[in-house]
This record gives sequence, structure tokens and C-alpha cells, in this order.
Amino acid sequence: MDYTLAVLFSILQVLSVGSAAPLPVEVVKMKSKVKWMAEQLVVKLDKDFQVPVGLTLSPPSDDLDGPSTIVTVLEGYNSLISDNLNGVSQVKFEISSLTGYLDQWRQGHCSEQRPKPSVPGPLQDLQSRKEFIHTVSIEALMRVKEFLNLLLKNLDHLETC
Repeated sequence: MDYTLAVLFSILQVLSVGSAAPLPVEVVKMKSKVKWMAEQLVVKLDKDFQVPVGLTLSPPSDDLDGPSTIVTVLEGYNSLISDNLNGVSQVKFEISSLTGYLDQWRQGHCSEQRPKPSVPGPLQDLQSRKEFIHTVSIEALMRVKEFLNLLLKNLDHLETC
């Protein structure tokens, strides 16, 4: 019995030295939940909100620098989406659910509290044009979709506090 444990232990040591350490279960669960929530939002945005003809978005410069940045960007865009836009209340609720989940996860798992991230360029630009509420809302929805697609391609950024 002791011999079997010793052999098993030495095999595990060799495997752990020769490969990257596995992610903790809670990180895997968090990433899969965020992936699912983001995918659901993208599907809803694709189905319910089309890019208006003639609207061209500048390339995204939103940064994926860990959960706090992701929360800041999504909350910023969500705050610019008018409640008066038809069919938007469920989308806004789901964005809030995603940011709330990420923020709660970050607070429970990231010991080092970083300063609040700066607001990225496209979001700053939209915030300066709030008086054009309908146009800003549509663009914010398109930016959320763009940002979620970027997040889905870079889920590893969620591991960084």
C-alpha cells in the first residue's frame, strides 16, 4: 500500500513538473459561467439588435485587463443604453448580471485590489455624446456585442486579477 502511494506520488510530481499546473476548479467554473452568460447575450444582441445601415464603428480599443476592467467597460456601456429603447430591458439586466457576477468573483478571489481602471476611448467618446440618446444606445449595444466577442476569444484574461 505504501509503495503504491509512493509510486503514485512520484508520478504526480513528474506530471506536475512537466506540465502547467491545472486551474483551480472555481476558476474553471467561473470561466464557463462567464462564457455561457456572454454567449447568451451575444445571441440576444444578434437576434434583437442589428447594426443600422451606415453605422461604422471604429476598431475596438477596449482592453481586457482582468475582471475589474471588464466590469468597468460593460457597466459603462450599460449605463449609456436608454431604457426607452424597445426590447432592451432584458439585455441591460443580463449585462448587469454578468458584471455583478464578475465583480463578486473578483472581490472574493483577488486579494490585491487594483485601482479602478481608466475608461477606454470608445466608451469615453460615447459618454461625451449622451445627448444623442438613441444613437448612443445603439452604438453602446454594438460595442457590448463586440466586447463580449473579444472576451469570448480571450477568456484567459479572467484569470488575471
